[in-house]
Amino acid sequence: MAAGLSMPASSAPGEAHDADTHRLWYRQPAVKWTEALPVGNGRAGAMVFGGVARERLQLNEDTLWSGGRYHPVNPAARAALPEVRRLIFAGRYAEAQALADATLMAKPLKQMAYQTAGDLFIDMPQFVETDIRDYERELDLDAACASTRFVANGTHFRRDVVACAIRQVIAVRLSADRSGAISCEVSLTSPLQRALTVDGDTIVLSGRNGDKEGVASALRFEVRARVIARGGASTARDGKIGVQGADEVTLLIAMATSFRRFDDVSGDPAAITRTRLDAARAHDFMTIAAQAAAEHRRLYRGVQLDLGRTDAANQPTDLRIQASEQANDPALATLYFNYARYLLICASRPKSQPANLQGIWNDSLDPPWGSKYTININTEMNYWPAEVTGLAECTAPLIEMIRELAESGARTAREMYGARGWVAHHNTDLWRATAPIDGAQWGLWPTGGAWLCTHLWTRYEYGRDVKWLATVYPLMRGAAEFFVDVLQRDPSTGFLVTNPSISPENRHPQGASVCAGPAMDMQILRDLFEQTAAAADILAIDAPFAAQIRTLREQLAPDKVGALGQLQEWQEDWDAAAPERDHRHVSHLYGLYPSHQINLRDTPALAAAARRSLELRGDQSTGWATAWRINLWARLGDGDHAHRILKFLLGPGRTYPNMFDAHPPFQIDGNFGGAAAIAEMLLQSRGDELLLLPALPKAWPTGSVRGLRAKGACTVDLHWRAGLLRHADLVSAIGGVYRVHLGERSVTVTLQPGRPVRLIGVALRVRRSG
Repeated sequence: MAAGLSMPASSAPGEAHDADTHRLWYRQPAVKWTEALPVGNGRAGAMVFGGVARERLQLNEDTLWSGGRYHPVNPAARAALPEVRRLIFAGRYAEAQALADATLMAKPLKQMAYQTAGDLFIDMPQFVETDIRDYERELDLDAACASTRFVANGTHFRRDVVACAIRQVIAVRLSADRSGAISCEVSLTSPLQRALTVDGDTIVLSGRNGDKEGVASALRFEVRARVIARGGASTARDGKIGVQGADEVTLLIAMATSFRRFDDVSGDPAAITRTRLDAARAHDFMTIAAQAAAEHRRLYRGVQLDLGRTDAANQPTDLRIQASEQANDPALATLYFNYARYLLICASRPKSQPANLQGIWNDSLDPPWGSKYTININTEMNYWPAEVTGLAECTAPLIEMIRELAESGARTAREMYGARGWVAHHNTDLWRATAPIDGAQWGLWPTGGAWLCTHLWTRYEYGRDVKWLATVYPLMRGAAEFFVDVLQRDPSTGFLVTNPSISPENRHPQGASVCAGPAMDMQILRDLFEQTAAAADILAIDAPFAAQIRTLREQLAPDKVGALGQLQEWQEDWDAAAPERDHRHVSHLYGLYPSHQINLRDTPALAAAARRSLELRGDQSTGWATAWRINLWARLGDGDHAHRILKFLLGPGRTYPNMFDAHPPFQIDGNFGGAAAIAEMLLQSRGDELLLLPALPKAWPTGSVRGLRAKGACTVDLHWRAGLLRHADLVSAIGGVYRVHLGERSVTVTLQPGRPVRLIGVALRVRRSG
């Protein structure tokens, strides 16, 4: 009997015509890594190339980083800190930066890097000289499956790849519609130090991570690939397994390292991979794929977006991207949104590591920027779409990382600053290093941990779980306590400021980056202090500390409007003369987005200044910076401007053929920031206020979205036609009173737990169900 070519039902949710918003597809194999298609289960990932004579799966395991635990605080830092502060307040910035570079920066100056585990190859040399027709490869976002199909010598061949979160394996199936048609050779390789053996039907690749910056390797890792043939004959030779004349071949791949925690590397990767493969072997590929799809859909199907469709959606994905800036292809924005949600589910699950600069996918031992956690924007941006698009569960790894940073950051606070609480600067890694790295121009920024703590408050606001808030309050308090100890009184203004700091990663016209009290720091600390105090109020604890930080909050240097009408990036009006007026970072606009301190309704003058800053910065930047700009224009209620930038983001300059974001090179934060921006154009949630369709562009005249989340455990569905709201459905798991805005119209809506309310049309007429 011929092997079957079927897969579990993979029709996308919603109407039949919307399959092209849940599917990436191509008419040729990937040649470059940025053409390959990603699968992942949170811990393990693979990039699938879809080759014919040679299939390549580039493999990653999320704890495979270079080095080991290390303590990088510069022993000279604490003694030198007062002089660096004095020089900055005296306006001697270049001298201050030189002294900071010599005394304050981490040792080593660089952090550890995320590393590839290697590659699995499936060689089918019989296809080298064969005419191939009807080739197609795809990534089904709904089924979480990468597939390759082609016809050779009249036989239909298919390969399917899934990364199963339930079984913690990557599974591959090779099938055909003719018995005995599958012949292949399977091999594993890695650029890391390794040993390769064959144990029966299993290839075992074991080794160690790499050294870096003088930090010795501390991890053992293992990749196991089990080859299960149905029919035919299997042989092992030279560390490879060959199969001849099989009806079907299934590969099960498990990966692990000895990492257990940033301070514990006592795990047994051999035992872990062996156990996972043994458990997975009890199930055939179809069962594993069905389990993978069901677990993925549990999260993925929570939101359904329809922005309209044109014939442009009929083309393969790479051609749609090439044409996107000129074409009318609203479904491409929907696909981009869905893809970002797919990527976050694949890269960030409970008990995995957080999504790093490349999510979970990286083919290098020393990738750009180490593929680290850059916490002066990029890590935070990775999680911007999580709450609003129904993926709160995916924030669990980020929250766990904040807990661990609070531990390592307490040592940095104590040894570097002589302060209580904890601090993290602009980057961290698997080992939770928190000292300033790379040089003062980039790394001397003490507010990374504070920004991360705002995500704790965001998680509380969306879920309103008081018991959970109690578990993270000590992290928020510790971050605030650090700044209680280190804030300095600016002798020229009397305001409290950070010193030393920078405005990430910009230079000011005084020949340096170091400064006191950049706008972003002040905005982040206003949020941190207010959110920590609010948490104390909710928990009915720590009233004296809450009062103290509220008092300090009022003494922080305020936002200022400069001579160009712009929101000032620094305490001095330096923006006009800054060396890079179009700098990729728009750090001083944190108060507009992701914060709500600046908004059209309450602070119109500052909102106008933020708009002017955006005009001066320009619309086009690196991938993630472009995504940030879209969010900012959405907050300003300018949907057409936001959409104009979105079209640039979706174009070939900022989106690779596989839809990965191009900084360039690849950084995944642009994907996540772009998805957050699309949601922001449709729904904005601030406290108990909801803004419906606040930045709807003319390019999306008719559409709908189901399942967006608002603060207060609230779900929002929206349907609009001809640019006007038809109806909005609100339901909250816990109930609450909301002020709902649609343009200039507003209505107060009281929600009872679990009981939906429908708002009808532009009049916002309330109709209750039941």
